[in-house]
Amino acid sequence: MKTSSRLMLIACLALPFVAACKKEEQKEVATQAAPLSAPKTSDENAWNAYLTDVIKRNLDGVSGSTYVYTLPAPDAPTFQGDYERMLEKAQTDMSRGVLEGNLVAFGSPDSAKSADLAVASFSKVDPNTMKGVKFIFVGAAADNDRVKAAVTPAGVNYNFVEVK
Repeated sequence: MKTSSRLMLIACLALPFVAACKKEEQKEVATQAAPLSAPKTSDENAWNAYLTDVIKRNLDGVSGSTYVYTLPAPDAPTFQGDYERMLEKAQTDMSRGVLEGNLVAFGSPDSAKSADLAVASFSKVDPNTMKGVKFIFVGAAADNDRVKAAVTPAGVNYNFVEVK
């Protein structure tokens, strides 16, 4: 009798905690923010926030690290130096290889320059060396095909997010 009384007491004490957890889950689902729209300007902070939002919404299937390559607007005074440094880093990272379960993403205010960066970064990558890697290109539809053609031989799972 004592055991059953104790179990009933424990169940009654645990019930409010279970109910509170369900309310928290419902609150989290309800408060999930709407997707950000692509910035209409070349504001670097706005673009970084947008790209971060896009990447967070596309993390399904990713169990490892994320590699994000973004550029400032082409009219930025440091653009050429930034582009060269980012190209060197991206080429080095891609030639070393990225492990299955990781994510690689390219995007910036200038889709064509971002596409150039992605294409050049994969120029020396051996075929089928990045199976199971998720690749996201955030850019204009006009640049989609050439990026896809450059990166798919590596075996990545290609995803395109159009900036409208």
